[in-house]
Amino acid sequence: MAIYRIHRLRNHLRQSFRYAPHVSGTANVKPRDYLPADSVVAPTPYAAFFALRGTESALEPGDLLESEAGELRIFKFVGFEEARWVLPELKSDPAPEEDPEPSPAVVE
Repeated sequence: MAIYRIHRLRNHLRQSFRYAPHVSGTANVKPRDYLPADSVVAPTPYAAFFALRGTESALEPGDLLESEAGELRIFKFVGFEEARWVLPELKSDPAPEEDPEPSPAVVE
């Protein structure tokens, strides 16, 4: 049996998730939008859903399950779909460029 870590979608984002159009394919999710929660032991994400259904910690649309191998599944209204973390790019602080000497104005 696999152990799935649960990541809960932050409450203020649930309404927008509910009304977002369904798109197929891998969902891109941001770590800042989720709160880590408990774990659940189940053979599949669907088994985890049914094990938690009817409890205080039931999965809600937008929540994530992360397998021990790091695979993410997002719970949508149509079931579980693949997801992946989208990490912000680290922007390096480029050295400020020096302004070149201004060229003399040409007067004709």
